[in-house]
Amino acid sequence: MKIQLSILTFVLLAGCSDSSTPVENITDDSSHTLTPTNRVAIPLAVRSNLGITFATVERRQLQDTLRAPGRFEYLPSAKREYQTMFSGKIDLLVDQFETIEEGQPLFQITSPQWREMQQNIAELLSNMQKLDAKMEMYNPVFLAHEQHEYSVKVNIEMWEERIKTLKALREAGGGSLREFTTASAACSAARAEYADLQEEDARLEAAYADTLAANRSAKSKFNIALESASAMLNIKVSADDHDWWRDISSIVIFATNAGVVEALNVTNGAWANAQTTVLTIVQPNKLRFHASGLQSDLGTLKDGLQVNIVPPTSSSSGHSVNLQNTMHGALQLGLTGDSNKRTIDLYVTPEKLSSWARPGVTAQLEIITDSTSETELAIPLSAVQQDGLTQIIFRRNPSNPNEAIRMEADLGLDDGKWIAVLSGLRDGDEVVLDGGFQLMLATSGSIQKGGHFHADGTFHEGEH
Repeated sequence: MKIQLSILTFVLLAGCSDSSTPVENITDDSSHTLTPTNRVAIPLAVRSNLGITFATVERRQLQDTLRAPGRFEYLPSAKREYQTMFSGKIDLLVDQFETIEEGQPLFQITSPQWREMQQNIAELLSNMQKLDAKMEMYNPVFLAHEQHEYSVKVNIEMWEERIKTLKALREAGGGSLREFTTASAACSAARAEYADLQEEDARLEAAYADTLAANRSAKSKFNIALESASAMLNIKVSADDHDWWRDISSIVIFATNAGVVEALNVTNGAWANAQTTVLTIVQPNKLRFHASGLQSDLGTLKDGLQVNIVPPTSSSSGHSVNLQNTMHGALQLGLTGDSNKRTIDLYVTPEKLSSWARPGVTAQLEIITDSTSETELAIPLSAVQQDGLTQIIFRRNPSNPNEAIRMEADLGLDDGKWIAVLSGLRDGDEVVLDGGFQLMLATSGSIQKGGHFHADGTFHEGEH
């Protein structure tokens, strides 16, 4: 193949103008003939115009992989929605897409319902305090009642002794009947008083039990109200702190974890009903890859297989993700399949996220079904160009990065994305990825006469 470097440079960089010399009119001049070569000059200007990119040769396992399309999505634990617990006016304290830290205030609610809850807590506290005071009054009442019972009991014992004495005197022929009768009446009155005191004692014990039960109930209601309020406000308080609720005029909601504000669902200053979602916070680093595998591969697929997540297909613009910027992880099969599509869900949580991983970004899942085969030198399949019946690759000259070497490809097996190279390349070499087709046209002996190149490297048949 004869390629003149001066002619090639002209073909790659020349534009469509009437003054340009048609390709077929260029004649060989023995005074300008250069030695035939398979090397193509690709200076920076040419690489920029043709959008030339490079891929590094790497060792891969090709014959033992399955491929499945999919996309990235958030893990279920990556999102957290913050809702209103009361109806009220919302004041936003953050902006959409703002990065927030744990404990940062997000929004505040000014709610009449919270004021009503404060009033209810205050009434419960007042009732509990009244019952506490009533309980304290029972101690002196019981003490006085006990002393009264004791004195009456002593009085009864004294009158009983007096009656015994008077009875003995009468039996001896002495004593006064009137005095005996008076003593007996006084003893009976003391016994009746003692019986009334015992009855009153029973009533006091019952009243004390009722007050104690009411006091315990009031304390329980008060504590439950405080716990409910702290849970609704997501505030952690000490068990001994019963006054934290008094000074809260508006409710401030704080972030429970760091993340990014994904969406604001209400406008600032708007009135929102209870259980309205105000905003959503996501943790961008909590992603998984969700792919669809064929049910016919269920005999091969199993949990724990090592997989690679391959970037999206390269574009001709030269701004695509590097094909070698892959992610790795372990496969997890979904619990159900799709009977209509004959697929099954496949999930992978990457060991380490790459910068191009975003929710909704599509990619390919490479499932390594057997890791016993040897690795081979491989290049992206899109780097191989077809020139007639010959497969061509362009190797970047290791000693001159501004030069590409056209090579007939000695290829082996491919997995649909990568293909094995049996000879001609070694570890660390680079091959042309984007822009290889234009180089193939420029160096091909099968280019039709009468065609022309634009300055951006595109080829058109015919004259201007």
